[in-house]
Amino acid sequence: MEKLEMQTRNLATEKYEALKELFPNAVTETIDEATGVVVRAIDKDVLMQEISCKVVDGNEERYQFTWPDKKKSVLLANAPINKTLRPCREESVDFDNTENLYIEGDNLEVLKLLQETYLGKIKMIYIDPPYNTGNDFVYEDDFAQSTDEYLANSGQFDVEGNRLVKNLDSNGRFHTDWLNMIYPRLKLAKDLLSDDGVIFISIDDNEVDNLRKTCDEIFGDYNFIAHVIHKNNSMKNQSKYVGVSTEFVLIYAKNLPTLNEKQGAWRTKKKGTTDINAAFKKMKDKGMSLDTIREEIMEMYSRPKYAHLSRWNKVDEYGVFMDSDLSRSNGPKDFTIINPETGKECLIPNRGWGKSKEELNRLQEEQLIWYGDDTTPPRMKSYLSEESESVFDNFIFADTSGDKKMIDKMFGSAVFEFPKSIEMLKQLTSLCTKDNDIILDFFSGSATTAHAVMQLNTEDGGNRKFIMVQVPEKTDEKSEAYKAGYENICEIGKERIRRAGKKIVEENKDKEGIENLDIGFRVLKTDTSNMKDVFYRPAETEQTLLDLLQDNVKEDRSSEDLLFQVMLDLGINLSEKIQVEIVEGKEVFIVGRDNIIACFDDNVNGTVVKQIAKRGPAYAVFRDASMANDSVATNFDQIFESMSPGTTRRVI
Repeated sequence: MEKLEMQTRNLATEKYEALKELFPNAVTETIDEATGVVVRAIDKDVLMQEISCKVVDGNEERYQFTWPDKKKSVLLANAPINKTLRPCREESVDFDNTENLYIEGDNLEVLKLLQETYLGKIKMIYIDPPYNTGNDFVYEDDFAQSTDEYLANSGQFDVEGNRLVKNLDSNGRFHTDWLNMIYPRLKLAKDLLSDDGVIFISIDDNEVDNLRKTCDEIFGDYNFIAHVIHKNNSMKNQSKYVGVSTEFVLIYAKNLPTLNEKQGAWRTKKKGTTDINAAFKKMKDKGMSLDTIREEIMEMYSRPKYAHLSRWNKVDEYGVFMDSDLSRSNGPKDFTIINPETGKECLIPNRGWGKSKEELNRLQEEQLIWYGDDTTPPRMKSYLSEESESVFDNFIFADTSGDKKMIDKMFGSAVFEFPKSIEMLKQLTSLCTKDNDIILDFFSGSATTAHAVMQLNTEDGGNRKFIMVQVPEKTDEKSEAYKAGYENICEIGKERIRRAGKKIVEENKDKEGIENLDIGFRVLKTDTSNMKDVFYRPAETEQTLLDLLQDNVKEDRSSEDLLFQVMLDLGINLSEKIQVEIVEGKEVFIVGRDNIIACFDDNVNGTVVKQIAKRGPAYAVFRDASMANDSVATNFDQIFESMSPGTTRRVI
C-alpha cells in the first residue's frame, strides 16, 4: 500500500519534469551559490540549441512586464502547501445532494487545493478582484508578523500570519502589492479552466492596464477576446474631473481556437448596438424592470427588420448626383427575380435594384427576402443578432442600484453596499456555459455569481454548478451588516444564497421541473492539514516522541475531515455524493459510484476489508494504524489481489 501525499501539488517540480521529458539532454546539476548544495538545473545553451531560438539572458534588452517581487509571485504560485478543506454541514444547505460549493478561505490556498480535483474542469471563471482604489483589502501573502506588529496594524490575519490590509495609495509599493496579489491567483486559475473555458475579470481604471498586461502574459495575448465596457448607470463621485459610470470586463479564453471550434466566434458585423441601447434607455425610463427589459430586448434581438432593395441615387460630397441615369424612372431593370412562393416575377422597385442579381439570388437562398404581395416590391430581412459588432456590446448593461434594492429587501437592511450585477453575470454566464458546466468565482463577495447561476438555470433549464470562494473578511463594526449579526462577508454570502434560492423557487413554484433546481451548497473551510508534522517529516521526529505520535492524525479531526482531504488528494469532485454504511460496527464512507471507499476507524478486521474489496472500488483508503493486528495488515493486499485487483489501495 502506498501513502497519500496529503498536500497540494508542487507545480514547479511538475514543470521541471515536463521539461526534462521534452529535453532530457538539457537537464544537469549545479551548486547553489547561496547554500552550497548541489541542485537540479537546466542547461541554457543546450535548451537554445534544441528550440532553435535565442534565449534572452542578463541585462539584454527585451520586451517585458515586470515589477518588484515578481519572481516571488511565480514561486508562490508553484509552491505546495499542507492545507485541507474541512466540511461544515451545519452551515450547508442540502449537503448530501447539492453539487454546489461554498469555500471559505484565502483564495490562493483554495486554488492550490483545487488543482488536482478541478484541473481543466471549470468552464467559466468570473472574478471581481479588489480594484486597488486605495481602500480595497489586498492579501500580503506569506508575510508573517509578530504580535506587536499585529497590534500596531489594523489588518486581519489568516492562520499563517498573512495580512489582509488596505493597500493605501500612499504606499510606495501600491501597484507592486496589487500585482503580487493577483498574479499567482490568475496563474493557478488558468490551469483550472477547460480547453474551451473563458475567464471574465471586472476591473476599473486603476489597474486595468496592468491587469491586461498580466493576463497577456499568463493566458497569452493570442487568447484575448475582448475588453468590454460595462455601464453600471451610477456616477462615481470620487472622480475628480469627469463623472465615470463605467467599469471594464476583460475576457480571455484558455485556448481560443478550441473555444471557436466548440462554440463558434462571438464577434459578428458592426451595426445594431445603437438600436439596443436606445431601446434599453426608453424602457428603463418607463420604469420597466430589468427582467422585463431583458425579455423585450431578447425578442427585439430576434425580430427581423425589413429594408428596401432599391438603389438610392449616389451623390458626391456637395450633394450633386453622380449617377444621373439612376433616377426613379430610369433605374436598371434588366433582370428579374422570381418569387419562390408564387412562381411569379417580383415587382421591380421604382429606383431599380440596389443589388446585383447574384446577390439577390444569395439572399433568396438564405431566406433573407420578404416578398409581400404582387403589388409590393420585395424587401431584405436582417436581424440585430447579425448586425451587432459583438454580443457583449449589446448586453453588458446593468443597473446595480436595482440589485442593491433587491438585496436590501431580501435581508431587511443594507447589508452590502456595492453588489455585483445579477443581470450582467447572467448575460456573461449564458454566453459560454450550458447544461452541467461549472462556474468558479474566487472573489465571490456577496455571492452574486451563485445567485445569477441559480436564476439562469431556472430560466433556461440548465444544471450549471457554482463554486464560490471568499476569505472571511470581517465586516466593519459600524456597518449595517455587522449590526444585523453578520461578522464577516462569508456569512452574508451564504445567507444570500439561502434566501435567493428560496425566493427563486417561490417565484417559480408553478414552473415545470422547479423541484429539481439545485439551490443548495456544500460549505468547506480551509484549515491546516489533518495530519501531524510527523506524517510529512518522519525523519525529523525524535525517537523518544514516537510513543506519543503513534496516530499521525490530529486529535480534533473527524473521519469526514479525513475523507475530504483524501478526495482532494485523489482528485475526486468535492460535490460527489457521500454515503455512510456501518460494516462490522465500523463507519465506512462510499464516495460517488464506488469511486472511493474509505474507513478511518481503529481496529479494522479482515471482514471489513473483505466487504470493501467485494465492491471493487476505484480507491480503498484506510488509516495506517487502523488495522486490528499484524495479521490483517499482512493479508490486506492479498485480499484485494484476489477479490478486486483493479482497486488502488492507499493509507494515510
